[in-house]
This record gives sequence, structure tokens and C-alpha cells, in this order.
Amino acid sequence: MMEEKLDRLAKTLLAKNCELTYDLARNWVEALWEDFETTRAKAGRSYEGQHITEMIVAQWIQHYGEKLHEFASTNEKFKHLLK
Repeated sequence: MMEEKLDRLAKTLLAKNCELTYDLARNWVEALWEDFETTRAKAGRSYEGQHITEMIVAQWIQHYGEKLHEFASTNEKFKHLLK
């Protein structure tokens, strides 16, 4: 089930950003997913489930997907996603 969610999000990102390969899109999705869950945990927020994380990552893809490769070039945290 988790693999299906990540695959679906990666394909959505690919549709928004032609600069990425499937592997890079998948890496982006996984990084965004992990970053969201880690940030919530560090903030002391309770875990609300994969459906919330999926919804947030999908929103980020819709809003920023076509420019993610540009963001990575200026942010050390995500720079590795360009390789």
C-alpha cells in the first residue's frame, strides 16, 4: 500500500516536472514524506497517519512540483536529489 502511494505521488510529480526522471521524482517524494513526518514529530505533534502525510505531499507537488529541481539547487538539505 505504501509503495502504491509513493509511486502515485512520484508519477504526479513527473507530470508536473519534466526535468525529473522517475527515480528522481520518487526520491523527491520520499524526501518530502520523511521531512514532513520528521518535522511534525520534532514539533511534538501527534502522528495522524499516512493519509495526512500523503495529502500534504500531494499539495506540495501541486504547488511546487514544477520548480522542485530549482529549489534543490539552493538548499543544502535537498541538493543530493539533483544527483
